Amino acid sequence: MRYRTLFEPVSIAEVELPNRFAMCAMGPMGLGDAEGGFTQRGVDYYVERAKGGTGLIITGVTHAANNVEVHEYPSTPSATINPPHFIRTAREMTERIHAYGSSIFLQLSAGFGRVFAEMAPGELPVSASPIQNRWFDVACRPLAVDEIRDIVRQCGQAARIAKDAGFDGVQIHAVHEGYLLDQFAISFFNQRTDEYGGTLENRLRFAREVCEEIKRECGSGFPVTLRYSPKSFIKDWREGALPGEAFEEKGRDVAEGVEAARLLASYGYDALDVDVGCYDAWWWNHPPMYQEKGLYRTYAKIVKEAVDVPVICAGRMDDPDRALAAVEDGTCDIVGLARPLLADPQYVNKLRADDVAGIRPCLSCHEGCLGRMIRYKNISCAVNPACARERYAQLVPAFEKKRIVVVGGGPAGMEVARVCTARGHDVVLYEARDHLGGNLVCGGVPDFKEDDRALVAWYVEQLKRLGTDVRLSTPMTAETLAKETCDHIVVATGALPKAFPLGDGVAVFGAEEVLLEKADPGSDVAVIGGGLVGCELALWLAKQGRRVTIVEALEDILALNGPLCPSNFEMLRLLLVQQGVDIVVQARATAFEAGELTVETPEGSRTVTATGVVECVGYTENDALYEACRYGKPAVHKIGDARTVANIMNALWDAYELGSSL
Repeated sequence: MRYRTLFEPVSIAEVELPNRFAMCAMGPMGLGDAEGGFTQRGVDYYVERAKGGTGLIITGVTHAANNVEVHEYPSTPSATINPPHFIRTAREMTERIHAYGSSIFLQLSAGFGRVFAEMAPGELPVSASPIQNRWFDVACRPLAVDEIRDIVRQCGQAARIAKDAGFDGVQIHAVHEGYLLDQFAISFFNQRTDEYGGTLENRLRFAREVCEEIKRECGSGFPVTLRYSPKSFIKDWREGALPGEAFEEKGRDVAEGVEAARLLASYGYDALDVDVGCYDAWWWNHPPMYQEKGLYRTYAKIVKEAVDVPVICAGRMDDPDRALAAVEDGTCDIVGLARPLLADPQYVNKLRADDVAGIRPCLSCHEGCLGRMIRYKNISCAVNPACARERYAQLVPAFEKKRIVVVGGGPAGMEVARVCTARGHDVVLYEARDHLGGNLVCGGVPDFKEDDRALVAWYVEQLKRLGTDVRLSTPMTAETLAKETCDHIVVATGALPKAFPLGDGVAVFGAEEVLLEKADPGSDVAVIGGGLVGCELALWLAKQGRRVTIVEALEDILALNGPLCPSNFEMLRLLLVQQGVDIVVQARATAFEAGELTVETPEGSRTVTATGVVECVGYTENDALYEACRYGKPAVHKIGDARTVANIMNALWDAYELGSSL
């Protein structure tokens, strides 16, 4: 067995885990009820990951202290709001998880502090000191000593309730990411002069008292772990550093991070779950696809060499070979998987069976997880529409076998074909090109989009295993479709890029031409359109050493993309600046000739030197085939970008919803 080492048991305090995989904590938005218990949706969500073989499940954050932050987030569980109700709902979950041989820790929060974004009217966020809030121009209210002690008491109470509910341990949230305990631990945030400020030991006193109180309430053998960041990457208030950037660390740097790790282990914390970053540099704690894979390994190994307790390392660790190497070379004891377990809850079982090709990849897009939590207060996954809807969205065998024709082999077409075939239907998928993948093929060209390519490969493999009839190089028309004998036609023909004349047609290209290297825009490239396609194309071109200018008609780039999750948006924008991309907003391109692009701005006309221009001005629905055959029989459906131009999540969720109902 190639990955045998990853399936060896490992212990945290007195709890033995069956393998070296942990599901790392992700916000449990939508998984709790107004009384602080777990909903059935939440129970099913965590049980599904245990069923998939994950050795340790760590829940998303739950509030230990019953304060204003709890009431502002009523859809997250909390042990202290209504303990009997919490125990009743959680006990069902822990018992089911234990039946699969997994353990489960409850993540307990002492508070969010300055990073809290939704306060009740008249309330101020709390912190160690009167520092500024991460999101708003308000000052935090410093916690009084008696409030600190009350939070410590409630943490102990919450842990005892968790133990009664069947949890095997707890994880404290956290001396990481700049949450409340971290605001006390970091001198940049902590300006106190009492026993909770000043020296490192004093700044860690809050975290120490939390651990000691839990041990007092639950016994020394009950594991208390800690989410921990040995480095903050803070340049200044609300300013974070990029990978490889030289800067003066205002937060916690590695030297103090190592010293703090030793102290925290000496206080009784039984394991450290390591990442890096802070809300001021959010793209470290929530790494987009622009971050390298396994980005926390260096820091996890530094911590591992400093402490004698187990270390968990997450951070885009979905590559099994990278995970194996991290355990074997002493980087960590346990591999943390967060978003990869949203994409495929069966990840661990598939790896145990050496079925790496069968693992559905995470795109690090943040659309369904962090982005959906921010916008809709509910966790999910762009590539797995059943995530956090396991009971309600599970696929069931079709009552009656039908013949279904799918036109278009992009994301929506592949997904609806996969779902329908898996349910027992007879499916034929027609694709005009000689390959599947649609726009994922060109979109996956940049090195930071490798998981887009992996997703196409996964779909090709799944359709092959299911025996779906896939016919490439077969364009379809209304006339050829009329000859098909079928029960349903699904049109998933995607979208077509918009374009407008600029004069010099020889050197004006579409994004697909450039990405697939069918056209070369030269050394000075003007990218018209500052949406996601234009910005990622500009970054890719700039990393090749080309001089790139983005021309955007709106007041800012990426304005029409969702909006993107802040970690993705902020990092992409900073990377463009780092790579020297010139961004011109409120600008409209009007002509291109003799190597100069004319641009109209509120200040007047200007020219941009360009050897080539790439138009990335959006897409329009390619629904002509649907319109030509929508009337009469059989039933005709359109999904994905053919219905509404959006993103991959929209395409896959469209397809899953339709495919599960036919």
